[in-house]
Amino acid sequence: MKEVKKVIIDDLLSRINESPFLLVADYSGMTVPQFEDLRKRLKAQGSKFQVTKNTFVRRAAESAEFPEGLAEFLVGQTAIVTGESDVCAAAKVLKDFAKEKGNKPGIRGGVLDGELLDEAKVRALADLPPMEVLQATLLGVLNQPGTMLARVLNEPGSSLARVLQAKADQG
Repeated sequence: MKEVKKVIIDDLLSRINESPFLLVADYSGMTVPQFEDLRKRLKAQGSKFQVTKNTFVRRAAESAEFPEGLAEFLVGQTAIVTGESDVCAAAKVLKDFAKEKGNKPGIRGGVLDGELLDEAKVRALADLPPMEVLQATLLGVLNQPGTMLARVLNEPGSSLARVLQAKADQG
């Protein structure tokens, strides 16, 4: 039996180490069709929803050197969400699903880049715009100084051209 537990914990540890985030949810009261629906939605975002024993997650989290406060989220019926990249998309799926299904699953918290997240922080991540929108906004901000510089440098020549054109139109 110990060998089986070790395999499960090692599998959890590898998933936790490969994922930039770990979200913890309470799945009590969810039906099998709800599980399947949530798993499909999370899979579409590159994330995985897995039910596991709290002690297994605790041991894997200790091996991954996660913050000690994570243990307070690991009570009752627990499921974890790990993913490939976008924590905001996974948090948004959990939040929207819970809104549709009467607060099932309940978001407890998580870990992002070694920092402990409480429920409020996970919900704040869910409210962020998609990654593509954030990247476009950042690109616009980075592009703005160059555009302004080009306008400033272009203005003296444009002003001279307008004066010469006005003089030519006069006579």
